[in-house]
Amino acid sequence: MIQQIKDGFVNSETHQGITTIEFFHPQSNSLPGKMLEELAKEIHFAGTHAETKVIILKSAGDRAFCAGASFDELLQITTESEGLKFFSGFAHIINAMRKCSKLIIARVQGKCIGGGVGIVAAADYVIATTAAEIKLSELAIGIGPFVVGPVIERKIGIAAFSALAIDANMWRNSDWAKRKGLFSEVHENIDNLDEAVERHAHNLSHSNPEAMAELKKIFWKDTSHWDSLLKERAAISGRLVLSSFARESIRKFKKV
Repeated sequence: MIQQIKDGFVNSETHQGITTIEFFHPQSNSLPGKMLEELAKEIHFAGTHAETKVIILKSAGDRAFCAGASFDELLQITTESEGLKFFSGFAHIINAMRKCSKLIIARVQGKCIGGGVGIVAAADYVIATTAAEIKLSELAIGIGPFVVGPVIERKIGIAAFSALAIDANMWRNSDWAKRKGLFSEVHENIDNLDEAVERHAHNLSHSNPEAMAELKKIFWKDTSHWDSLLKERAAISGRLVLSSFARESIRKFKKV
């Protein structure tokens, strides 16, 4: 099933127990609000789909995995309620991944920024290439990684998350991400990446669904309050994005 969204899309297909959810946007796979909404819906549906045994989450193209929030939409936000709605889109994706009873493999072929790092951190197993550098740029544009903070901190710890959040202009390479636990595997090229993704997905599609669901509960223990927590965090970002500092910073980033 393909959901066309202006210049982007969200595509979901299931074959032999493996559901692949793919997204694309011409601006480095950035995510406007409608795509955030559709991604959350597809993840939720795959989690309840009897034929789905395992999920692969990927983006199209051979460069950026995800550039995070759409700067065009950020500049269109004029009220706190609009800001809350937009940033809740990332909250909904993270919570859909958290609640999904199926294991999720993230295929990361390139750079991840901001919300893209949060989506990667919410996956249960992450397979990346050496080109997959990461950065949390939110503080540099006048907001902060509030919504994605809990899921990144959960995966790599408070010290590593703090370093990413504070040094908002610094790229961390794939080796750093693997050492900190964000990436499970790193491969030299996309061919090797796809081979590893296919192998893991195939193996999991033949594993005991009940056992995997129980594992998922253990992986996500003590996160039952995240529906409210991430909404609160989205409200912070939704307020800060209206500041003159943030709006000017976003305009500058768009010109780079």
